Amino acid sequence: MSHYDLILIGAGHAHLGVLRRWALVERPPGRIALLSAGHDAWYSGMLPGLLAGRFSADDCRIELAPLCRAAKVELIVAEAQGLSAAQQQVELADGRMLGASWLSLNVGGQVAQPPQQGADMQLLAVKPFADFLAGWQAWQAEPQPLAILGGGAAGVELALALADQVPQLALFCAGTLLAGHNAGLHLRALGHLRQRGVQVRENCPIERVDEDCLISGEVPVWRGHRLLLASGAQALPWLAQSGLSCDQGGFVQIGASLQSLSHPQLFAVGDCASLPGARKSGVYSVRQAPVLAANLNAVLRGLPLRAYRPQRQSLALLATGDGGALLGWRGWSAGGQFYGRWKDYLDRGFIRRHRFSG
Repeated sequence: MSHYDLILIGAGHAHLGVLRRWALVERPPGRIALLSAGHDAWYSGMLPGLLAGRFSADDCRIELAPLCRAAKVELIVAEAQGLSAAQQQVELADGRMLGASWLSLNVGGQVAQPPQQGADMQLLAVKPFADFLAGWQAWQAEPQPLAILGGGAAGVELALALADQVPQLALFCAGTLLAGHNAGLHLRALGHLRQRGVQVRENCPIERVDEDCLISGEVPVWRGHRLLLASGAQALPWLAQSGLSCDQGGFVQIGASLQSLSHPQLFAVGDCASLPGARKSGVYSVRQAPVLAANLNAVLRGLPLRAYRPQRQSLALLATGDGGALLGWRGWSAGGQFYGRWKDYLDRGFIRRHRFSG
């Protein structure tokens, strides 16, 4: 079994930020590795633009090998499928075991999926991105009516990106559309979706898929053969089986230092972690990166730790599929091409900052 001083598990937004800082400034001492399921990290904020034909696949991904070389970190391309918090070991899908003095998790979550009976409906989840893109390309060869499950930012952006590419499109929300965002953004999003011919069903939770029907309560609410899953993140099952203290949803409970409450040798950030005040959003994961980088450096050098404090408000920029975007900030909302150009500038900037040559 290979042993490391530190293993970064997952190539999420926060770990990319850590690697970038180490590439630009001296990294901590010791043997360090990044464990990633793929050779590239996909930037989720650009996925709707990719589907709308505004970006190419290369525009939306970061090659990990050059970034790891610049940060002097070993890249291990394999999928994690288990973790022992007590032994500080991670199990890989190919059967190998890796051990480390310190571990950091930035593995995201999996997309929630309703129970399915029968095989008449194809289900396609938006994550992992590489699998989703392959599935969507196959669907594009023969466009059919489509339903999207999930009324958050991802579901809205995907519906607006795909509305012109399928004969009919329906969007199902368990609660209200864009719950947690302000009323103005909610109304603007509804207006754009209706203008594009998207059938929006709010407060319509889907309990199960029965053959070619979506069932809400005990009532069939949609019939077709393709369902796109963009609902909220569910915790990866192996996190709750790891021995780590997890919340009711199976997400790792952490404190202000971003360390596990039960096993301080392990850090967790992004969607896989549970911290009061931190929403499961890429914006929060990106903001955790500087504190995580500082604290990983601190534990490897024996220095004091910093505290992460989640921002109280976060800016929402939702792509509308036509080059524009909707903006939500506190109680204020706006929309138009100017905000789309601003979103493109921010998204391309994220990709550019984390790309290294060589």
